[in-house]
Amino acid sequence: MSRLNEWRSVDLALLVGLTLLAVASCWPVWREIFSIATHSPEDSQILLAAPVAVWLAWLRRGRLRACGPSWSWFGPVLIIFGAVLERAGEASATEIARHAGIIAVALGAMLTVLGVRVMVAFLPALLALAFLMPVPGRLRQQIAVPLQEISAHLSQNLLDLFGFAVERSGNLLIINGEQVAVAEACNGMRMVSALALLSFAFVFSVPMRHQVRVLLLVASPVVALVVNIVRLVPTVLAYGHLSPGVADLIHDVSGWAVLGLAVVLLWGLLLLLRWFEVPIDPYPVERRESAR
Repeated sequence: MSRLNEWRSVDLALLVGLTLLAVASCWPVWREIFSIATHSPEDSQILLAAPVAVWLAWLRRGRLRACGPSWSWFGPVLIIFGAVLERAGEASATEIARHAGIIAVALGAMLTVLGVRVMVAFLPALLALAFLMPVPGRLRQQIAVPLQEISAHLSQNLLDLFGFAVERSGNLLIINGEQVAVAEACNGMRMVSALALLSFAFVFSVPMRHQVRVLLLVASPVVALVVNIVRLVPTVLAYGHLSPGVADLIHDVSGWAVLGLAVVLLWGLLLLLRWFEVPIDPYPVERRESAR
């Protein structure tokens, strides 16, 4: 194996080869995940997980100078654990176990070649791969239903405030004689998964203290609710006053636009904390008095 902190072409070849072998050995499950990502809007975060992981790894590429590859027996152990978990999930028809198992197999292949030090150095990028797992249906309902109810209630109040006559029955908003179901006009779960990944990418892309990262991650559900309402209000107005085709277009475009709004809100929270003089920078900044 390579000497300390020294990278060789054989290391990269082993890393790529073992990772591809791990993926190929579980290819039917990977193909199932990709099919879910392309056919289920509720699991659209799957398509963003790998790019986010690559981005976070690229931001930390400088750490490779401080730690090099080193064989680790924890890798084969993780591979065996992942394979057992996938088989157990197959036997019990537990999808989350199957999906978590194949990700563990792939991570085990990487760990075998890279070692613990490198894996820890790139931990945020590895954690982003957890978003490759589709959200279980039961968990999705537990999150989506309350979010839809809160969004419908707040959206009705906001529309009433601006003079639009809106009636509400549960998650159903009635405007201009048109019934708009919140679950159809703006399914909160479709945004929660993507926004959770976006929040994760933001807090680990911007240098900040760990306490601030935790605070922003805790605040991310509020950000998701705000952008959900921002998307819902014009969507409801569009379905109530415009043609269905135009309303559908506004619905689809706004779904991507609010992701940018979420980044703006997270950045605004960071600036607000800085304005309140909350320590943000991970390392103290030395201030030197100018020479007289």
